[in-house]
Amino acid sequence: MSLHPLDISIVLLYIVITIFIGFWISKKASQNLESYFLGNNQIKWYFLGLSNASGMFDISGTMWAVTLMFVYGLKSAWIPWLWPVWNQVFVMVFLAIWLRRSNVMTGAQWITHRFGEERGAKLSHIIVTVFAIISVFGFIAYFFVGIGKFAAIFFPWDLSVSLGILQLTSEQGYAFSIIAITTLYVIKGGMYSVVLTEVLQFIIMTISCFVIGYIAFTSVTGEQISAAVPDGWQDLFFGWELGLDWTGYLDTVNQKIESDGFQLMGYLVMMMIFKGIFASLAGPVPSYDMQRVLSTRTPSEAAKMSGLTILVLGFPRYLMIAGFAILSLVYLMPEFEAMGSDIDFELVLPLAIERFVPVGFKGLLLAGLLAAFMGTFAAFINAAPAYVVNDLYKKYINPHASDKTYVRYSYLSSFILVVIGIAAGFFAESINSLTLWITSALYGGYAAANVLKWIWWRFNGYGYFFGMLGGLIASTFVPSMFPETADIFLFPIILGVSFLGCILGTFLTKPDDEEVLKNFYRQTKPWGFWKPVIEKIQKEDPSFIPNKNFKRDAFNVLVGIVWQMTLVVMPIYLLIRDMTDLAICFMIFVLTSWLLKKYWYDTLED
Repeated sequence: MSLHPLDISIVLLYIVITIFIGFWISKKASQNLESYFLGNNQIKWYFLGLSNASGMFDISGTMWAVTLMFVYGLKSAWIPWLWPVWNQVFVMVFLAIWLRRSNVMTGAQWITHRFGEERGAKLSHIIVTVFAIISVFGFIAYFFVGIGKFAAIFFPWDLSVSLGILQLTSEQGYAFSIIAITTLYVIKGGMYSVVLTEVLQFIIMTISCFVIGYIAFTSVTGEQISAAVPDGWQDLFFGWELGLDWTGYLDTVNQKIESDGFQLMGYLVMMMIFKGIFASLAGPVPSYDMQRVLSTRTPSEAAKMSGLTILVLGFPRYLMIAGFAILSLVYLMPEFEAMGSDIDFELVLPLAIERFVPVGFKGLLLAGLLAAFMGTFAAFINAAPAYVVNDLYKKYINPHASDKTYVRYSYLSSFILVVIGIAAGFFAESINSLTLWITSALYGGYAAANVLKWIWWRFNGYGYFFGMLGGLIASTFVPSMFPETADIFLFPIILGVSFLGCILGTFLTKPDDEEVLKNFYRQTKPWGFWKPVIEKIQKEDPSFIPNKNFKRDAFNVLVGIVWQMTLVVMPIYLLIRDMTDLAICFMIFVLTSWLLKKYWYDTLED
């Protein structure tokens, strides 16, 4: 496949613009660590919200989502609960406020705010930094696989190369090139360039999404969709089993469903809810989402930023996902049948773009998708060095270096992290395998300790360290012990090991310093099991009012999850011409929006 010269010119022009932005703003970004990683807390919350949404709109994730829609239909709306996608609702409702009140630069630095400076706290500080770095390696590998596979389909050049014992395919050559360009402008521009380019990327992607939705809506009829898919494909709900049989349509899809391990859909969703509650209560993992929260000006603006991310991301993104999926189902079936058992479902998106998007607009769309990749990748590369430089080098090695020295080391650490992450990409089987490992195994080791840190006063630094250590060890070895089991079903084992480490580490050591606990609660004010600490604070300050908003927050979370789900399924119902369910979803969206306005937005405070 090849692109028209006009499309190539549009893509190259966009790449030049992003590099220019990074260098143009580098002087402002490199004043000190706060300006480099947090934009000096001066960036407007709505720009950060658009940036955060753009950062979640990556090529690898979109390819994965289009594949899911193609295979599972409406039921694919549930599968992103693996992350879980509604962890953003928890952040929006209360976690963003709690996190932003800390006034720290990174999630690892937050550990000092919570546990103090004693040995247990230092061990916790180191282990969360290690987790942040490992998760970045996983995501870079995930991006490496996705962008290489995507770019090699469209661009006309063969970038395969031999470097001694290292043999690069054309896919890997494209991945190297695009990652190198993205790393360059992020290293130079820091958070300022990330946000500025991501706002531009979001505008391009939103236009692209609506155009793809329009093409699909005007090119495919409801009758054509019904004829192309098996019974149950257009149903959102399900029983204990998935209930999809592709025999006679595209038999290879049945093998895909079996290899994914999603046949028992009812059990899968129950496990995703179980896992999702713990993963969401744990708060944002130490990556770009957390950096956006910490970059806002106030706690209430952090909450608004998270809410805007959900609102602007859901509908347009799924308009594109559903559009490409149904175009492929109706018009590309003969090509997929010709592939036989060698079909690569992750090529559904690029094949659909090549076939259905006209010249000129194809260049804009590819620039947008590259922008989405570059935005997500850039967000990780901006966030990760903060842990290396601020939480390791500055804290333990050279605490009195100049700001310029810290920024230069940030450049160096970005480069090293990218190189190691790319190396990990060579061992990745597919986007799907990486997604399942990151969401189910790796994050399983993160959940237990990071839930307890918010809600339980007795939980100490040693408990956090051994909980995280147990989780990291379990997430590394448990999946290999059960190779035939989907990673999501191993989550309880990994969580159990992590909880055991938390409990043993906590009760075999003394409680944290009383003053540290009082200062933490006084500043952050989470709800949970903090009664002994609250009583001590109130003895010193009888006017102090603790957080009593658990019931309101729980209600807002439930409403928010339903609200977010309507944003996902409404564009799908629109494109498959199910106007009755679309009308019902729209009414639910209006009702949940009103409830959130009344019980969440109107109650925000710093």
